[in-house]
Amino acid sequence: MGYQNHHPSGSSNSFHGGEFNKPSKVAVASMINSEIGAVLAVMRRNVRWGVRYIADDDQLEHSLIHSLKELRKQIFSWQSNWQNVDPKLYIQPFLDVILSDETGAPITGVALSSVYKILTLDVFTLDTVNVGEAMHIIVDAVKSCRFEVTDPASEEVVLMKILQVLLACIKCKAASGLSNQDICTIVNTCLRVVHQSSSKSELLQRIARHTMHELVRCIFSQLPYISPLANETELPVGDKVGTVDWDQNSGENTVENGSIDSVSDTLGVEKDSPSSEMVIPETVLKKDEKGAEVSDDLNVAANGENAMLAPFGIPCMVEIFHFLCTLLNIGENSEVNSRSNPIAFDEDVPLFALGLINSAIELGGSSFREHPKLLSLIQDELFCNLMQFGMSMSPLILSTVCSIVLNLYLTLRTELKVQLEAFFSCVLLRIAQSKHGSSYQQQEVAMEALVDFCRQPTFMAEMFANFDCDITCSNVFEEVSNLLSKSAFPVNGPLSAMHIIALDGLISMVQGMAERVGEELPGSNVSTHEEGYEAFWTVRCENYGDPNLWVPFVRKSKHIKKKLMVGADHFNSDPKKGLQQLQAMHLLPEELDPKSVACFFRYTCGIDKNLIGDFLGNHDQFCVQVLHEFAKTFDFQNMNLDNALRLFVGTFRLPGESQKIQRVLEAFSERYYEQSPQILIDKDAALLLSYSIILLNTDHHNTQVKKKMTEEDFIRNNRCINGGADLPREYLSELYHSICDSEIQMIPDQGTGFQMMTSSRWISVIYKSKETGPYIICDSASYLDRDMFHIVSGPTIAATSVVFEQAEQEDVLQRCVDGLLAIAKLSAYYHLNSVLDDLVVSLCKFTPFFASLSVDEAVLAIGEDARARMATETVFLIANKYGDYITSGWKNILECVLSLHKLQILPAHIASDAADDPEEERPLANPLSVVSQVQPSETPRKSSSFIGRFSQLLSFDMEETKPLLPTEEELAAYKHARGIVKDCHIDSIFSDSKFLQAESLQQLVNSLIKAAAKDKTSAVFCLELLIAVTLNNRDRILLIWQTVYEHISGIVQSTTTPCPLVEKAVFGVLKICQRLLPYKENLTDELLKLLQLVLKLDARVADAYCEPITQEVARLVKANASHVRSHVGWRTIISLISITARHPEASDAGFEALRFIMSEGAHLLLANYILCSDAARQFAESRVGEIDRSISAIDLMSNSVFCLARWSQEAKNSVGEDEAMRKLSQDIGEMWLRLVNNLKRVCLDQRDQVRNHAISMLQRSIAGADGIMLPQPIWFQCFDAAIFPLLDELLAVSIENSRKTFKKTVEETLVLATKLMSKAFLQALQDISQQPSFCRLWLGVLDRMETYMSTKFRGKRSERVHELIPELLKNTLLVMKTTGVLLPGDDIGSDSFWQLTWLHVKKISPSLQSEVFPQEELDQFQRRNAKPEDTPVVPEH
Repeated sequence: MGYQNHHPSGSSNSFHGGEFNKPSKVAVASMINSEIGAVLAVMRRNVRWGVRYIADDDQLEHSLIHSLKELRKQIFSWQSNWQNVDPKLYIQPFLDVILSDETGAPITGVALSSVYKILTLDVFTLDTVNVGEAMHIIVDAVKSCRFEVTDPASEEVVLMKILQVLLACIKCKAASGLSNQDICTIVNTCLRVVHQSSSKSELLQRIARHTMHELVRCIFSQLPYISPLANETELPVGDKVGTVDWDQNSGENTVENGSIDSVSDTLGVEKDSPSSEMVIPETVLKKDEKGAEVSDDLNVAANGENAMLAPFGIPCMVEIFHFLCTLLNIGENSEVNSRSNPIAFDEDVPLFALGLINSAIELGGSSFREHPKLLSLIQDELFCNLMQFGMSMSPLILSTVCSIVLNLYLTLRTELKVQLEAFFSCVLLRIAQSKHGSSYQQQEVAMEALVDFCRQPTFMAEMFANFDCDITCSNVFEEVSNLLSKSAFPVNGPLSAMHIIALDGLISMVQGMAERVGEELPGSNVSTHEEGYEAFWTVRCENYGDPNLWVPFVRKSKHIKKKLMVGADHFNSDPKKGLQQLQAMHLLPEELDPKSVACFFRYTCGIDKNLIGDFLGNHDQFCVQVLHEFAKTFDFQNMNLDNALRLFVGTFRLPGESQKIQRVLEAFSERYYEQSPQILIDKDAALLLSYSIILLNTDHHNTQVKKKMTEEDFIRNNRCINGGADLPREYLSELYHSICDSEIQMIPDQGTGFQMMTSSRWISVIYKSKETGPYIICDSASYLDRDMFHIVSGPTIAATSVVFEQAEQEDVLQRCVDGLLAIAKLSAYYHLNSVLDDLVVSLCKFTPFFASLSVDEAVLAIGEDARARMATETVFLIANKYGDYITSGWKNILECVLSLHKLQILPAHIASDAADDPEEERPLANPLSVVSQVQPSETPRKSSSFIGRFSQLLSFDMEETKPLLPTEEELAAYKHARGIVKDCHIDSIFSDSKFLQAESLQQLVNSLIKAAAKDKTSAVFCLELLIAVTLNNRDRILLIWQTVYEHISGIVQSTTTPCPLVEKAVFGVLKICQRLLPYKENLTDELLKLLQLVLKLDARVADAYCEPITQEVARLVKANASHVRSHVGWRTIISLISITARHPEASDAGFEALRFIMSEGAHLLLANYILCSDAARQFAESRVGEIDRSISAIDLMSNSVFCLARWSQEAKNSVGEDEAMRKLSQDIGEMWLRLVNNLKRVCLDQRDQVRNHAISMLQRSIAGADGIMLPQPIWFQCFDAAIFPLLDELLAVSIENSRKTFKKTVEETLVLATKLMSKAFLQALQDISQQPSFCRLWLGVLDRMETYMSTKFRGKRSERVHELIPELLKNTLLVMKTTGVLLPGDDIGSDSFWQLTWLHVKKISPSLQSEVFPQEELDQFQRRNAKPEDTPVVPEH
């Protein structure tokens, strides 16, 4: 088991400092020779050794000198094979000098130096013969060093050299030859020197303590290399290893300051005397510790003694570590006398012991868990003492304790789950609160320690997983978080270091979470549906090492724990109803059983322990059953009766009634006897003894009882209770002292606040550590960070905001910003919009925009106030980076943006940049130029601020008074602030809004609209931003469309005078349509619906902006005509174009847009044909432009007939339903008829050129109907609604105008109209001749011709008309004759078609009948008609 068997290299010793190279064989002999000479030289300086004398045995020299001289004779003969020389031969003479009580301090010192030199130069190693024995005699000699005191200085030198040699023994290459006993002796001797040095110089004290630390480091640094299997084989876990007598009974040999004799006496007694060991005062160790672990174990079993004699390993480490723990027991002894033990006085001994323990833990590390004995010492004795010293009034002790616990957490936390929970709850959290009488220094140390823990990457996650999610543990994570957040709040006072420390802990916590985001397990949320009953105390995890299993498990446990806490509150209010409520919550079964209720009492935190006691003590049968089930939840195996009783009654308050007490103790006794029957003969004995212990506890710890029960009384009271026999006196004595030394807490704490650790509570801790589940190790993944962040986000934001508000140091402010950014990152990642909104609101308060500052002050604050600058930068950083998850926070962000806009330090064209418009600026980008022409601008308010002066300077043109110029400092501040704002990239907030989540985008839009209500300037700027956001979100425009539309609609319809806001709204509408129409064909109608708002403008507003609106509409049409398909959309566009027909400035642009649509039918559709025709007619009738434009408009109308023909042909060629074909044909006919009517209206224009051209184009359009499939009724409508009224109106107008003058153009008009009618009739003849209304139509034509023939202008007939009509009529009659429409008839009567025709014709031209129908033809016709079968069918009138 020795070290040499386990070192990884197997040949070198890590104790060895490596300070010297190994000397040669000759050098070794020379070195030893010189050391002999040095010792002899010093001895000869003393009179005693310098003279020759004759002794009784005729010896001429003293044995010491003689042995040294003899050694000198032999050393050079050994150099050929030095490793085979027994080291005892050349070491023993020096050791004899050290052991001699006749030598003085100088001689002893030189001898010690010689031994030190031999050790450090590695004269002998592990390969040397009998090296183990050599090392043993060195240690033994140094331990028993004796010398005469000559002066204090030389004495201290000897003590220092003793320390050197002891340390060299440990560090030399032969150190592995030391046994466990030797190691213990070295440490023991060093501790003696430490103790003795208390009355010596400061230098010796420091060296002694330093040496002790080095020894502990060297010893425990080997722990990782020792095999646990070897340890367990040779040192069973059950054995006690108290084989070293640390000499705790020599307290009477106290050390008096200045008395050298006492020291030399202590160190110079006989080797085997009881006083040859270290002098440690009686008060250093607890009495029970001495009895239980050390003093009673001097006569150990053979295996233990053999273990101590074996090469050093675990046994010596156990002994040393145990002794270091016992040094801490002084903390419980209040009778320490500073005079009797200066080291133990105050904080000296605890600090010394704690330092040594810390060194051991640092070097042993996680290897402690491989050795059960060492681990047990840490789990129980060490931690118990740490809990006690943690409550020390000394900040230094507390700091050291915290360092040890931190080391234990880092290396052994998996073995110390419950101990760590107890330390945090009963020490750190208790001290850190100011409620428990802790000093400020203690609180600061505790807070620093907590923050150190928080800085560990996985600490908070493990606290949450292991404690907050464990139903039997306290919520350590929540308690730490709450404490840190509360401690960071400066309440009614300035900011202190404590506040900064607490804040640092909070920020470290959230930063750790932020660094881990993205690594959690997907889809592991706890189901929130109402599940059925499950025995919560039986829930276990299959594998605590697999996150896929333990993460859902701890989340489920946390869910159960929350429900249990709610259930506990209900039970505390009303036990009966509480149980019913627990059943409703599925924490208890529908039918109550004793076990489930007992486990609820046993494992639920927060239940009123008075109520538990009353329930368990109740005589009701169910309550009795619960009591016995409750007792069965305890495991009392191998526990002393008093400890078992402490554990049992610590879970509830023992009732006050004797009957209830009896029932409770009966259940306890039955369970205890069942599991620990070693001494007690039956459960009645356990009951009686338990009663007796309760009485003793009350008697001894009740201040009202004056006469206390003695040990003899207690033993006498318990005679014959063990089945008629007495219990062992030692057993009862032990119980008595245990109760007297440590009270059984009969009134347990209710779990509120942080309790002080007591012996009874520590017993519960140790018991709990055996029952609790495994400690869950969290790696770098953020398995539970979302759950944790829900808890800490609110308090952390609040605390950080308060510190940020009060802090002045820039590093503290930056730390706050770092924390807030980490919170923002987590909030965004976990989609906690409300948290992010709260954060934004808190930050915005620190910007200079929410304070009552002047413009100058606000600008200066941005540049010079670190808090305001950081807050501003952080707000916009969060908006840019995490805007996806901001909702209501947009309101505050926009207020900041508006404030910057008013300060005129936003980047230029922020809205345009945000719209991502790479095109050059169009006229609409500067709309104010239009407004300035319409309405005079308001007189600007004079500003005294330099920003105002700066603005005046920029806009200064021809003013008479010279403006007040800003100073260079003001300009520099303005420039600096502008640079800071530019770096905030505010424009990206709006340009990148296309990446925002839907909810956040909608909130941004709503916030922009609400912010616009502040004032006119804000309204205009917000509208710009709104339009920019709309354009940037074209791919999901429907999310915000309705909101944007309603806002712009409200502006447009509520404004009655031109102003920048309505102008921005109008041109924003146009811009949105221009941009989005090419990309959103499915939204064309919705987009064009927006254009209808322009049509709803007040007349004054519309008139002011008509020209630029038209230009934009024209641009929109040219770019997007192909994307508009619906009638509704075209109606909006054409309406906007039409209203410009009579506007002087806008008509040209409007007509160009119309020409673009109608030219060559490029964009004419069935959906817009009638609209375009009507619009063209309006432009043709308009007299705003030149005549040529009217003629062009007429041409556009007439040319459009070819589109109708094309559509008709396409419809004819397509294969479709008959009904659809008829419908399409009807629609095309309606369009043609609308075209004819529109042209007819223009034909009445007073401008001769326009009128005549219109008639010609009307004739052309009618002629174009040949390619159109017109329904037969259309022709009749054409004549009745267009041609006949046109001729009638033209004639009437001509007659009216002829009274003044008769122009040739009027005559031309009548001629053209007459030709129009004639040609139209002939064109339609084939289609309408068989119709019943044909005769009526024909007579209408004849009537117009007759009227035109007979009309006189200024008393004269029109010659051209008079000549034209007979010719046209003759031509018509001939065509009708040829087509068989007009044939002679033999019908008698005046109303036949034939007769009626010639009746009217004769009035126009009497000779036409003979010309068209000569007499010969009439006769032939009559002869043919003589045959009945050949009689023609003549249409009736």
